[in-house]
Amino acid sequence: MNLTKFIGTIILLTTLGSCTSSIDLNKRKESVVWDTIAGPSQGVLLQTNELVSAYIPNRPLQVWLPSTYDAKRKHAVLYMYDGQMLFDAANAWNHKEWRVDEVVDSLLELKEILPTIVVALHNGGQQRNFEYFPQKPHNELNVSFSDSMMADIAKNYGSDSVFRVKSDDYLSYIVVEVMPVINESFNVYEDKSATVIAGSSMGGLMSMYAIGEYPDVFGSAICMSTHWPGGYAPNEDVPQVFQSYIAANIKQDKVGKIYFDYGTETLDEMYEPFQMQVDSILEWNGFRKDMNWRTQKFQGAAHDELSWAKRLHIPLLFALKKQR
Repeated sequence: MNLTKFIGTIILLTTLGSCTSSIDLNKRKESVVWDTIAGPSQGVLLQTNELVSAYIPNRPLQVWLPSTYDAKRKHAVLYMYDGQMLFDAANAWNHKEWRVDEVVDSLLELKEILPTIVVALHNGGQQRNFEYFPQKPHNELNVSFSDSMMADIAKNYGSDSVFRVKSDDYLSYIVVEVMPVINESFNVYEDKSATVIAGSSMGGLMSMYAIGEYPDVFGSAICMSTHWPGGYAPNEDVPQVFQSYIAANIKQDKVGKIYFDYGTETLDEMYEPFQMQVDSILEWNGFRKDMNWRTQKFQGAAHDELSWAKRLHIPLLFALKKQR
């Protein structure tokens, strides 16, 4: 596939379904080069390698535009963790994908959700769990317990090095560095009601943490198969510090909408008791089920992209449903 360069004012001529669209990215004050890259079966995937971060190691930034993208219309923004896993199974480490392009495009075609673009936030490979472990709860853990757990995580990722937890830096990367690029480059709503953060597993934890730390930035958090144990072994220590954080920070008078779910197979089989405790805290904090909070159980669902793809439409409707 030939790469089309985007510098300053960018006109992308590409076939979206059966139509040709022009995309004007003239809002950007500085030159940013975007390439179209192969992968999605619907819409267009753009990538830039030019975002230099002061917070985390540099990595690609991707933006998916739906088949219906119209630069003259405002769009909601869905920020998603583990960006490498969202659109193309061929490029995913386990050859499984979320099918985000198909799911979002189908909802847009049915006019069920707001016009939406997706920002794919790449993880740091071996450093993923250190970027995705909520930092303030982590700081409350017993040091020896934390050191042992982090060593196990690093070993599982094939590293002899134990990286420091840096999820606060990762959130700064999103809010301070990524969001201004998106807001200046695309025609998007900048208010929190149309800004959603989403992820699964450790990304689910980080979605919860993001809305707790930045409730004035993110209006909704989608937390799928939230990995309450933090590490690989069941334990009570990590869920307890997460619950304490939620009790203090995830309150209905501060936070917009929050969605949780879990399956019953593989890693997901250990989540239910922890999720029930979280649900009790949310109720205590004033959340009303199916209004500004929802938790769903999916019998037989596993901890993988195929399971998340099958039910992704449910939280998207909860967070982004178009008002008729």
